[in-house]
Amino acid sequence: MDKLKFKSTIKCGGCISTVTPELDKLEAIHQWEVDLQHPDRILIVEGDNLNPNSIIQTLAAVGYKAELIPE
Repeated sequence: MDKLKFKSTIKCGGCISTVTPELDKLEAIHQWEVDLQHPDRILIVEGDNLNPNSIIQTLAAVGYKAELIPE
């Protein structure tokens, strides 16, 4: 299983409610969470054959930015 981390502009529970249906549509994602306590609002995504660009584009479509954090 792959694990990717992104800096994001997801800032609150309302933001999470907005992105949840969009991220849940991506079949490669098994699980995801956002650390709202971290200043960079880290989005952690786990799944198989994850495509970082697909995740970034999915968030952009609903008004949020994400930047892949290199491991």
